Amino acid sequence: MTGRPGVDRPVTGRLGAGWLAAAADVAPDVCVPAARPERVGIVHLGIGAFHRAHQAVLTEDAAAATGETGWGILGVTQRSATVRDQLRSQDGLFGVLTLGADESSLRVVGSVVDVAHPADETPRVLAAVAAPTTQVVTLTVTEQGYSRTADGALDVAVVRTDLDALAAEEAGGVADRPAGSAVGLLVRALAARRRAGGAPITVLSCDNLADNGALLARLVRAAVDAALPGDAGRALRSWLDGAVTFPASMVDRMVPATTDEQRAAVAARLGTLDEGLVVAEPFRQWVVEDRFAGPRPAWERAGVVFTDDVGPWERAKLRLLNGTHSLVAYGGALAGHATIAAAVADPAVAASARAYLFDDALPTLTAPPGLDLAHYGESILERFANPHLRHTTEKVATDGTLKIPQRWGGVVADRLAAGELPAGAAYGLAAWVAFVLRRVRDDAPLPDARADELRAAAAGPGDPVQRLLGLPGLLPAEVVRSVPFVDAVVHDHQRLATP
Repeated sequence: MTGRPGVDRPVTGRLGAGWLAAAADVAPDVCVPAARPERVGIVHLGIGAFHRAHQAVLTEDAAAATGETGWGILGVTQRSATVRDQLRSQDGLFGVLTLGADESSLRVVGSVVDVAHPADETPRVLAAVAAPTTQVVTLTVTEQGYSRTADGALDVAVVRTDLDALAAEEAGGVADRPAGSAVGLLVRALAARRRAGGAPITVLSCDNLADNGALLARLVRAAVDAALPGDAGRALRSWLDGAVTFPASMVDRMVPATTDEQRAAVAARLGTLDEGLVVAEPFRQWVVEDRFAGPRPAWERAGVVFTDDVGPWERAKLRLLNGTHSLVAYGGALAGHATIAAAVADPAVAASARAYLFDDALPTLTAPPGLDLAHYGESILERFANPHLRHTTEKVATDGTLKIPQRWGGVVADRLAAGELPAGAAYGLAAWVAFVLRRVRDDAPLPDARADELRAAAAGPGDPVQRLLGLPGLLPAEVVRSVPFVDAVVHDHQRLATP
């Protein structure tokens, strides 16, 4: 859907339904939706930039291919009301600026019909999930949004406010307490659906977590057990087992932060301000386990792959793309590169990225049908080099303690079991250690959910590399016990640990 070359227009007002009604006249070079949904069919938790550039686009494309009008999205924000206020003032409309190395396109997406903020609209979210016309709940709340402890269990303390609210609501109380967590909000919403009649529903995680569907199902059930032990939760547990499915899925599209310059350029093309603009690369991929409790959009008409086993796709993406992304981010940040594109152009960083990608990660994978892993690996490096995306090393480097177990832990364990020393992964971990220690040394912000633990480990006695590698839950035990591998990390860290 590439429009004609952009034309600058006087900027007046804000994107909205009025602009869309006149779009054929005011912006013929921009792709716009032919029709908008008539009702909510999907409630999405975590309506950030990624969802708007990925699932919202594919849902609109699927609806356009079939003419269905019941797949509107109610987006639910995570922490701030900013996105709600931006999109609601634009009648849910927002632009997606796609920037490739040699081409670009702009479209306005209309699949989001409204946005809610749980801090003051939790009852509305619960009612939306309970409505029989809602068929799917989707999530993009990042790894941190799943409220887990270091060993992967539900962090009951984090979701306690919602657990107490759930117990009160199941006992007949008014469902008006603000939600305090994504998992807690989801469990309360599912319970509300059961109380409203119990129509089947699908809950679809779209976050970068291994076996994300099963993981989310475990957290939901753990929340029910904690809030409603024994007979108190029997009816809800039984309904979850029989009426709710949690398919796994794998998503892929790079969506960097939108710049003020991009907003200004798009405003000139639209002739109006778009506060909800997102920027993305051309590549997009969505692989979904075909296990739905009821109706769903015809996403296959938009290029979504449905399969009985997402695992091979998921592992390929986590280990190849996400694993290399983290390595380039840490290595690039240490070398002073602000963006992933600049980092991957650095010969030293690129060499280690290739070693990890092709020598370490790729041999641990079995290719799913239709995917050439070597070609996929080369395409990853090409995507990272896209100069227009300006994906920052700082952003990709966030929450390493949550990402490393998913991206590097299994790769290192598998290669060690095969009798090989994964040198690329050793460099990646050394770069992460150097990144953490430099931030601690400089008393700089440390963007990690376990920042306090990292600072304590960095300040403790003995070798800081071994202390950080031994952080509970970071790496498999056999990796931490491997003297040759730990020595390789220490050696690389000595090279990297310079001001």
